[in-house]
Amino acid sequence: MSRIDLHLHTTHSDGSLSPAEVLRLAHKANVTALAITDHDIVSGIPEAIATGAELGIEIIPGVEISSFDGNSELHILGYCIDWQDPELIRRFASLRKSRHTRNPQIIERLRSLGLDVTYEEVRALAGTDAVGRPHIARLLMDKKYVTSAKDAFDRYLAEGRPAYVARELPQPSDAIAWIRAAGGVAVLAHPTWAKVTGEGLNTLLTTLKAEGLGGIEVHYSTHTKRQTTEYLDLAKRLNMLVTGGSDFHGITKPDIEVGTGRGDLKVPERLLEPLKKAALLV
Repeated sequence: MSRIDLHLHTTHSDGSLSPAEVLRLAHKANVTALAITDHDIVSGIPEAIATGAELGIEIIPGVEISSFDGNSELHILGYCIDWQDPELIRRFASLRKSRHTRNPQIIERLRSLGLDVTYEEVRALAGTDAVGRPHIARLLMDKKYVTSAKDAFDRYLAEGRPAYVARELPQPSDAIAWIRAAGGVAVLAHPTWAKVTGEGLNTLLTTLKAEGLGGIEVHYSTHTKRQTTEYLDLAKRLNMLVTGGSDFHGITKPDIEVGTGRGDLKVPERLLEPLKKAALLV
């Protein structure tokens, strides 16, 4: 049974597998098209394109940008972007710089709690310029301070926990504008992250649509059937695109598999063509 997967992470941000390794797993899962959507970085796309050509998998150039609307952190996925656009690359470099300001502060808080960790260790483990809290979680796992990435976030790294440090993030409207300026389509990732439901979510999406948002990630590894139905209805009501993906990371989300999520995810191939057509209209 063939499928697509439009939300995947690699070692170029906070995933634990290289783009080529992710593509090989996708091939085994009968994925015919996928998007590498690393956080604030596009350096994994060339390897994905090369491996995709070998395996017969279509690569949709993508990215995931974190934003904050004053109430909750919202992630905006960008699809069919010109990933070589100089201005887009400059903006991503600026976002990654903000991570390097925040991360050492997190490390200092962990050290004040008695955990023997350094930022140099985190950067060495990450092996990428897009270093984030998941890499810190992996270091805590390697040093046996926690049993899993979830344990690391629950005990230390999540908002409200002792090592949490807020990060400067762009407004959703800015993230959407950057994606559109690079010829891409902007999609709200995992709508459950928005701290609103029902009509509140409808209002949020209406606002974001007016700012250029093109779609909603309806099919997602952790969405319940009820949530999937709700988001499908919202997309139809607001005349927005429907997308979906596993949000595969590897080690930090060990229950999520490429293409199939927790085993029952299937993102229909028919969703891809409207997405590509929308990009032509940007």
